[in-house]
Order: sequence, then C-alpha cells, then structure tokens
Amino acid sequence: MFKNNVGGADKIIRIVVGLVLLSLIFIGPKTLWGLIGIIPLATGLMGTCPLYSIFGISSCPASKDQA
Repeated sequence: MFKNNVGGADKIIRIVVGLVLLSLIFIGPKTLWGLIGIIPLATGLMGTCPLYSIFGISSCPASKDQA
C-alpha cells in the first residue's frame, strides 16, 4: 500500500520514542499527551512515514539496482 521509507535505525528510534511517550499515560505526569506516541510507534512498526513521502525523504538504504 505505502512504499517503505523508514530505515532500520530510524524504525528502532521511532518505536522506542513511541513507547516512552505512551508510558507517560501510566507513569510520570499521567497525561493524555502521551497518546502522541502512537504516531512514531505506528510509523516505526509500519516502516512508512507520510511526512517522509510528502517531502521525498527516505532513511532506507539504497538498493543496488537504484544506484
């Protein structure tokens, strides 16, 4: 459906940041602002970022046939 544009390290960072932000709902300030963590978590798990698509950015390594 969407082209993958989120590379390995980017995925890991997004997933960790998403989980940390979601944890703010249960620990720390216990605020619903932690729900913003759904965005980096989802983009990290799906491997695609709509903003990257809009701006033509990709953190995926270039394959040999694209070089």
